[in-house]
Amino acid sequence: MELPNDPMMLFSTVNMYLRDRYRSLDELCSDLDINRKELEEKLMQAGFEYSEKYNKFW
Repeated sequence: MELPNDPMMLFSTVNMYLRDRYRSLDELCSDLDINRKELEEKLMQAGFEYSEKYNKFW
């Protein structure tokens, strides 16, 4: 599955997956074959940061 390119849509989609399907960002990235560093950098550029404690970007 390809994730959206738009940062707000990406933020929403990733958080939905983290909430409903995956226990961690590593699990999501592994399952969807996504580079975690690139995903975090893209969302960081849009002002979002991943919280391991809450398993979501904010």
